[in-house]
Order: sequence, then C-alpha cells, then structure tokens
Amino acid sequence: MALPASMRLRGHRCFNRLHRIGRRHHGDWMVLRVMPADPRLLRRELRQRPTRCCRCALVISSKVSKRAVRRNRLRRLFHQHLRQQLEHRGDLAGRWLLISLRPEASDADPSQLLEECDSLLSSAGLGR
Repeated sequence: MALPASMRLRGHRCFNRLHRIGRRHHGDWMVLRVMPADPRLLRRELRQRPTRCCRCALVISSKVSKRAVRRNRLRRLFHQHLRQQLEHRGDLAGRWLLISLRPEASDADPSQLLEECDSLLSSAGLGR
C-alpha cells in the first residue's frame, strides 16, 4: 500500500527544489533531504489543501537493483514504515522529505535500512 495522497510528494519542481536547497543528512545507505513546504510548487488543485502532515518522496534507482521486483519491495517497505512514523505527528506539518537510496543499499538488510532511516529522521529533528 502506497503513502496516502496527502503525504505523497510529486512533481519535478518539488524534486528539483529539494535537491537544490534541501538540508541533507547522509547515511551509509541513503540520503535524506528536508525543506520547508512550498505549496506554490505543487499542482494547482493540491495547493488549496491544508498541510496537515509532511509530504515525502522516495527514490530507488536501478543502480540499487536491476530488478524492479526488488525495488518495489523496498519502496513498499519504506512507504509502510514512513506512514507509521509520520502519519500522526503534528510537529512535522509543513515539511517535505526526500529519501534517496544509494547503490550500496542493495547489500543491506531491510531492517538495517529502516534503522538508518529512523536515525536520519532523528538527526533531522523529525524522529521520536
């Protein structure tokens, strides 16, 4: 199950802005980028919605795994984990997150990846 539409970040303008000015937090297997939300970059119909929670995106390239099945499993794992971590946290409203997995992530155990995700969220001031 994917992230709810209210939590999902889409659009090349949002991604470009996150890559350019997002605050970076580096781990062994992933990079977390965080920035304050800018609704002007969203599609017109999404601008009107209030920002009740943070929006996040996940990037898993074919360098992580050539097999789409493996990439999709990782994506579903992270979506479920992020939904549990971020869904009911009011202090995260108005933030955008981008998690990019590095090619080395293919060698890591999924539990290690989720543990690193939690530590990066904590280092960004977003964890519990």
